[in-house]
Amino acid sequence: MGSVVPLNAANSAGAPRPRHAIRYTLVGVALLAASVTMAVCVGAVSVPAGTVWGIVLDKIAPGSVEVTWSRGKSAIVWDIRFPRAILAVIVGAGLAAVGATLQAVTRNPLADPHLLGISSGGAFGAILALLHTGLFLGLLTVPLFAFGGALMATLLVLGMSNFASATSADRLVLTGVAISFVIMAGANMLIFMGDPRAIHTVVFWMLGGLGLAQWSHLMYPLVVLVPCLGWFYLRAGDLNAMTIGDETATTLGLRVARFRLSVFVIGALITGVMVAFSGMIGFVGLMVPHIARLITGGDYRRVVPMSAFLGGLFVLWADIVARTVMAPEDMPIGIVTGFVGGCFFVWLLRRKSGQGGA
Repeated sequence: MGSVVPLNAANSAGAPRPRHAIRYTLVGVALLAASVTMAVCVGAVSVPAGTVWGIVLDKIAPGSVEVTWSRGKSAIVWDIRFPRAILAVIVGAGLAAVGATLQAVTRNPLADPHLLGISSGGAFGAILALLHTGLFLGLLTVPLFAFGGALMATLLVLGMSNFASATSADRLVLTGVAISFVIMAGANMLIFMGDPRAIHTVVFWMLGGLGLAQWSHLMYPLVVLVPCLGWFYLRAGDLNAMTIGDETATTLGLRVARFRLSVFVIGALITGVMVAFSGMIGFVGLMVPHIARLITGGDYRRVVPMSAFLGGLFVLWADIVARTVMAPEDMPIGIVTGFVGGCFFVWLLRRKSGQGGA
């Protein structure tokens, strides 16, 4: 199978030296802080950066700064834009990290979190809540139903894989694709049977959006993301072995089938939670890991954290564009990520062709 970006290319010349790790970390933190600041500043109502951080300091330590802004601006910054920016970073980091690990264990450069049908399951649950059950649990109804649908899809993929003894990379991928088609057929049936007046809301959710962001909701994706990212990082050596091949990984003492299933399950957990709170945002897990490997090389001790970092930045800036390009209308973020992702792969394929790659 031809690779868009070789998954096992060490490319050590482009990898940062250990003594530069602190410098790169500080630069990354500064870039992330500047991006979050920009995300909070821009919108239908512009807020100066000084006011933004004044509001943040006042919320963290009341009375520490002089209040020179209105209650309306305070609500826009603290209650709407700030949690939305943080959710964008969390969702982007999760989807990109899952995409990187799936590309390693499947040795498929086109693998991403949606490959397993998890996003389709999340869409099924969200459509069920929006069109048929109503928000009987309040604002958490859609996220909970979406997560339940994602979990259902995961169990179906794993169950069908075990039933067919399909634990190899290619067969797991094919199982996920098949389940995805079946679930989306069910989701389309729910749309056909639902209230036509609510179709716009369903379509907007399926194209991705961060409008559900609230401080009280951020803990759920964060609690899932942090330990799962830690697990990916600790198993980076095994991910490196998987990019070489099942036979090589087996000779190194790795239980290939069990490890691959573990990555699929943890990836499904992350994807299900992210989709539950952001809708279906495509191309993040597909595109960002390639950029991370171009920067750091093929060592997953660097690829995993770099993918998470770049994924957070990418979704954050995609949300900035989605909120400003048609302001005051809020464009679905999936339109932005799809456009950028498609253009990126055209460039990447042309670059590989120019280098004589397959």
